[in-house]
Amino acid sequence: MPVAIEFKGVGRHYGAVKALDGVSFTVQEGEFFSMLGPSGSGKTTSLRLMAGFEQPSFGSLQLMGKEASGTPPYERDVNTVFQDYALFPHMTVLENVAYGLMVKKIPKAEREAQAREALAMVALPDHGQRTPAQLSGGQRQRVALARALINRPRILLLDEPLGALDLKLREQMQVELKVLHRKLGITFVYVTHDQGEALSMSDRIAVFNHGQIEQIATPRELYHQPKTRFVASFVGSANVVETALAAKAIGSAKAFSIRQEHMSVGQAGTEIPADRVQVEGEVLAVQFLGANQRIEVQVGDQILTAMQIESEATAALADRTQAGQRIALSWAKKHMVMLDS
Repeated sequence: MPVAIEFKGVGRHYGAVKALDGVSFTVQEGEFFSMLGPSGSGKTTSLRLMAGFEQPSFGSLQLMGKEASGTPPYERDVNTVFQDYALFPHMTVLENVAYGLMVKKIPKAEREAQAREALAMVALPDHGQRTPAQLSGGQRQRVALARALINRPRILLLDEPLGALDLKLREQMQVELKVLHRKLGITFVYVTHDQGEALSMSDRIAVFNHGQIEQIATPRELYHQPKTRFVASFVGSANVVETALAAKAIGSAKAFSIRQEHMSVGQAGTEIPADRVQVEGEVLAVQFLGANQRIEVQVGDQILTAMQIESEATAALADRTQAGQRIALSWAKKHMVMLDS
């Protein structure tokens, strides 16, 4: 598959601040590629470099096989959708969508026809004469998408585009974005700090931390086979069992991760099969979360968390489990993932 974007040892420094520090990765043409990480991890800096809003301090950045460093944004076959939509409030929806074509001096009739087609693509065919103020947050986001897509870019950059929406609308837009990506077949690069968004939509995910990439993998691989402590704890909130507790639990001081949903809760002192590991600790809190129950347990100098699907059995167990009580946590050895760092 052809490469749409390639970073080769790319860095972006602001004096002593290393926002991005020698990063290398590729994005395949037609891929839905997400950059995931906390604030300040380097993901938005990477996107701004792709867009041409900033230039690398060093390294090579190629778009569609051509060096892009130094190329201004308007000469790149790339468009960006922002979290705040960036719509012109004094223009109609149709005028907002057609704006890029007007700048290119496309005749009015042609640009309006293309704008209507773009609005139909994002399920807003009858909203052309409204203003942004007359739209909901989700509708404004669709207009921003239509405006970005009307120029038919080969790469669409999305900078936390759903961050301002409420949960239900955000989940709906995740589905719509994935459908739109499949329909258009162009490259999507999506920046988010929300692991749920990244896991639900992406073909591959790059996990950023302190200006570096910790791991690039498919959502399923990231979730089930994290390589580092940071990835294990940030993607899916796994328990990371550190060296002291690991040595006590499994006889090896190598840190490992175990997913919360793979942990079982039982009475202290209970015998377990040879294919399982068990530790004991003191309950700190029991939280009811609707579909799940979360039990936090102090084990030695660590806090481990078990997540159990709500059922009659787990509800009864949770009712009997109180803060301060001593309990056992156990898990199958096959679910442990040894960590590189």
